[in-house]
Amino acid sequence: MTPRFDAIGLVVSDMAASVAFYRRLGFAFPEGAEREPHTEAELPGGLRLLLDTEDTVRSFHPGWRPPTGGSRAGLALRCAGPQEVDTVYEEMVGAGYHGELKPWDAFWGQRYAVLHDPDGTGVDLFASLAQG
Repeated sequence: MTPRFDAIGLVVSDMAASVAFYRRLGFAFPEGAEREPHTEAELPGGLRLLLDTEDTVRSFHPGWRPPTGGSRAGLALRCAGPQEVDTVYEEMVGAGYHGELKPWDAFWGQRYAVLHDPDGTGVDLFASLAQG
């Protein structure tokens, strides 16, 4: 038996806010997902992004507590080019989401920026500088 990578799961404090954030980035959550305790969006290649409320996690793991301090996980979204990094970042910040790191030309050859989802999870936006 060989387990295979199937999904990324995030625990969220406000399902509606999280679904709205990730929908704005192009994740296709089903209609009504913002009112559910668990929801999933299929990702390219068959992977899934799973969102569960804190109450859902506590229903089967009563001792669970949200992490404190810095985040230990993040998501990275490849953009079509450097200009898309800037555009997506500005659209998300303009919509009221937290911009953690403004777009910049990183020394490793990417246009790179970081947003935070409503729970503070980092969402990196990146594109190769060689593309544009």
